[in-house]
Amino acid sequence: MTSSRAVLTVSQLTEELRVLLLHVVAFGSVEVYAQRGEYQLVVELLEPKGLGALQLAFEQLKARLQAEGLFDAARKRELPRFPKQIGIVTSPSGAAIRDILRVIGRRFGELHIVIAPCRVQGEGAAEEIAQGLHDLNALGSVDVIIVGRGGGSLEDLWAFNEEVVARAIAASKAPVVSAVGHEVDFTIADFVADLRAPTPSAAAELVVREKRAVVDALDALRERLERAATRPLRDAERRVDELSLRLRRAMTGELRHASHRVEMLTSTLRSTSPVARVANGRHRLERLDARLSAAFTRGCDRSRFRLRALVAKLDSLSPLAVLGRGYSLTRAPDGAIVRSARQVKAGDDVQVLLHEGSLDCRVARTKDQDDRPQV
Repeated sequence: MTSSRAVLTVSQLTEELRVLLLHVVAFGSVEVYAQRGEYQLVVELLEPKGLGALQLAFEQLKARLQAEGLFDAARKRELPRFPKQIGIVTSPSGAAIRDILRVIGRRFGELHIVIAPCRVQGEGAAEEIAQGLHDLNALGSVDVIIVGRGGGSLEDLWAFNEEVVARAIAASKAPVVSAVGHEVDFTIADFVADLRAPTPSAAAELVVREKRAVVDALDALRERLERAATRPLRDAERRVDELSLRLRRAMTGELRHASHRVEMLTSTLRSTSPVARVANGRHRLERLDARLSAAFTRGCDRSRFRLRALVAKLDSLSPLAVLGRGYSLTRAPDGAIVRSARQVKAGDDVQVLLHEGSLDCRVARTKDQDDRPQV
């Protein structure tokens, strides 16, 4: 830190340094004003000393990383609810690893744990922490990573304030939980990590849920899944039932309509088919034959009756009938019926027809009407 040769009183300089929480070493010259009994310190160079130097470096890195957006809440990721594999970056011999393993074993001992051992303080510790983060991410199977250590001074925790660690946490594919020191301790790692835990034990509790809670949560999820799966099925079954009922009704109506139409078509087909036409013709012929037979019988009866009447009438008018009553019929030689004595003369041969038989006679003499005997 170099001076811009601004004129500050001792009280002003002290106040600014107090605000920055810095202890500094000042380099410069002293000017003495003997007349007034005063002197002034002309500071040419200021350098931080002790913890103040670390705090200044902390604030400067924090400001730079914050400006880059590494602390933004938008980039923070949620922890997996049910991690299968947990990575731990810490010292394999420190109290932090014992606390983490104890809590995990108590809450859910079946989980798979991968430890990336590293130094957590001293020279080279930051690089080992960053390498552990890279190694765990390279496995590709780690769901969440805990990085941290137990409590200590600012110098002890300084590895977690190094930029290389901050960059490794920001580049991690798996969510990172920082657990550095105690609740009052804050490091750059805390600001970059997806979640800060006040202690390593608290980090284990945040990452690993109790087995009973996990089982209950899984049961609840299973029930929700079953309900979610069953509800659409019930709705689908109800819909299918409704559609089936509508389909059955529609099919019944269509079948009834189709059956009626088939019956009509069958009736039409029967009436128009050759077999049906032949059968109908046969029936009609039989009916006509019966009618003809009846008409013929009736005609014969009527003809027979008329014939009998005509025969009777003919019999009543026939000369033969007259002959039956004792009369006779005389035919002249030329075959003509003799109706008058003038038609023949004495000596003519005539034929006398009787009711039974005939007589060949010869006319002895003829008489006029007036001379015939009275009958």
